[in-house]
Amino acid sequence: MSSLSSNGLGLRKAPSISSEEFQALRGLIYKTTGIDIPERRKYLIENRLGPRLKALDLKDFTGYYQYLTSASSKNQEFAKLFEKITTNETSFFRDLKQLETFKENVLKEFIEKQKKTGEKELNIWSAGCSSGEEPYTLGIMLHELLRASIIGWKINIIANDISPEMIKKAQQGIYTEHTLRSTPQEIIDKYFSKEAAGYKIHPKVQKLVNFELLNLNNPQEVQKVPKSHIVFCRNVVIYFDDDMRKKVLNLFNDKLYAGGFLVLGHTESIHKYSSSFKPYHNAGGIIYQKKDS
Repeated sequence: MSSLSSNGLGLRKAPSISSEEFQALRGLIYKTTGIDIPERRKYLIENRLGPRLKALDLKDFTGYYQYLTSASSKNQEFAKLFEKITTNETSFFRDLKQLETFKENVLKEFIEKQKKTGEKELNIWSAGCSSGEEPYTLGIMLHELLRASIIGWKINIIANDISPEMIKKAQQGIYTEHTLRSTPQEIIDKYFSKEAAGYKIHPKVQKLVNFELLNLNNPQEVQKVPKSHIVFCRNVVIYFDDDMRKKVLNLFNDKLYAGGFLVLGHTESIHKYSSSFKPYHNAGGIIYQKKDS
């Protein structure tokens, strides 16, 4: 087990993580979230969770593991853990080519189809929404496509993340210039207001999105998610091992209406893990459609 030592100034050095401690925490994280942290990324646990040891006045990662699993602190500290182990680097209109492909090849056609049938309803699930940039981007895209006629539509964008801190930030809807770096200026002018704290998303976009905490590895939580026409889950399944990827893709298949669409990160592929979807190959990336069963 790791031990603490002085740096000669009477200050405690940040503890290193032993192989045994890493495997224990890795197993706990996987069991709880489905996120698989490989051995080569042991440094990630050490660097990101080290500050939590200091904040809690714990001498080593064994103590942190014990703290995590104690009944009195479990839920509160797991929220901090989720925040530390997940990567929340995102932006509005991220991977613009993929979004354009989605808009031109999926969204426009779906809207026209719904208009013809008179079923002006659209449910989108943003799974792993981080601080809200993705679902708000989808809301903006829908306003741009539907214009004033959006009033006659029933649109519900369900956005979930495992981190309470990210959900809180998403609900506030205030962002920095860096987060808007891929956003056209005319869109910023139209859908954001400049405030002292940053750029605030317009209420007409905000009301389309419902944010809730969700752990994709918790069947009871996932069961509460309504059926969707479209599922967005970009740059999330890369953190899972093969078993968890299969599990999550089965969940998406179950939560999609027949003929519904699944949008993953542009580098993510599912052909090894599920036969329930057929791919649409486009210049901007692959978009998957649920097969008719």
